[in-house]
Amino acid sequence: MDKKDPRYAQYVQILKEELKPAMGCTEPIALAYAAALARKTLGAMPDRLLAEVSGNIIKNVKSVVVPHTGDLRGIKAAVAAGAAAGDADAELEVISHVTPAQIDEMHQYLETADIAVEHVNNGHIFDIIVTAFKGSDCAAVRIVDYHTNVVLIRRNEEIILEHEIVTTSDGLTDRSCLSIEGIVDFADSVDPEDVREVLERQISYNMAISEEGLRGDYGANVGSTLMNGHEDDLNYVLRAHAAAASDARMNGCELPVVINSGSGNQGITSSVPVIVYARKTGKTQEELLRALCVSGLVTTHLKTGIGRLSAYCGAVSAGCGAGAGIAYLKGGRYEAIAHTVVNAVAIDSGIVCDGAKASCAAKIASAVDAGLVGLAMYESGNQFFGGDGFIKKGVENTIAVVGRLARFGMKQTDEEIIRLMMED
Repeated sequence: MDKKDPRYAQYVQILKEELKPAMGCTEPIALAYAAALARKTLGAMPDRLLAEVSGNIIKNVKSVVVPHTGDLRGIKAAVAAGAAAGDADAELEVISHVTPAQIDEMHQYLETADIAVEHVNNGHIFDIIVTAFKGSDCAAVRIVDYHTNVVLIRRNEEIILEHEIVTTSDGLTDRSCLSIEGIVDFADSVDPEDVREVLERQISYNMAISEEGLRGDYGANVGSTLMNGHEDDLNYVLRAHAAAASDARMNGCELPVVINSGSGNQGITSSVPVIVYARKTGKTQEELLRALCVSGLVTTHLKTGIGRLSAYCGAVSAGCGAGAGIAYLKGGRYEAIAHTVVNAVAIDSGIVCDGAKASCAAKIASAVDAGLVGLAMYESGNQFFGGDGFIKKGVENTIAVVGRLARFGMKQTDEEIIRLMMED
């Protein structure tokens, strides 16, 4: 792909838009960001907060530990953290630099402030409205469709910022330029300097939390369980490192990760196995950077049709991305990567998303395994064919079907999952 090809600049920009650093699970962090921005707009510490959220926000915040809060969980904790100690200018790193004294303050604030949560359905899967009150004054912030897409800031009756909510686009670079063939072409020809900063940050952040997850005691310790006794089995090692990063992230580890498609777990799944494989097999840094272009963009390509939040577990798409990146490191190009993706989605597309929590690490291990099995099938001359279930002839047709399955076919499933999670 020549640099003059308009897709080249688009692919570079997509990587920059998707591979952003975030502290903590991104849905509670988006809530904290909205609360911090509402407090900043109000100009005072609010004595009352109202969080109006869509069902998928409830699903993804209910059970996860919010980092830098002293092990607090849930929507009220996320909102309190942002209001009491958040840096609104830091966006998804809004609570990454809180002090021990501020943690004490947020605990006290959570106990004394009036914080209400309401489930709303305004037609958006991702919808957050946080309103902060102080006496007769109030300030409201609304975030829609993705984690930093602030569409409204209002203080009393004054509109400070307002953007039209465009349902056909999330305001990012048009993803319709993505294709498996184009991604491979881009990875082969990209100037590493054009992507080095964003990808080397991904390597540094995501490996740091993976190693911490293997060292520490986090949640169900899926990563260290997988690693135990299998230190010399590369397939176990790849899954263990990815799962361990999620163990840590879902259970309060105070390290940032670089996300993909709005999700830290997807960022971890798509990158960590590729990084570990490259290091274990002696690949150069440039080879790794090119492979991470593949894994990151394949994940984004699959997620584009699905949407940011769904009943369809996002780790499945990221596991396909990981398999594709490893296929690239092994010398595979379009054919190998296309077959790996199709095989992997045929294996694991039934995994549902029931929110962010400790078991995400186990789903990640399964998704990485599906990517590895999908690649191994191709290498041994085996594959799933069009007509095998929902699989269609051609990788792009299969990717499109997965998007329809997740976005439309699983809509009722998503609603039922949310109802079940709200029962207790």
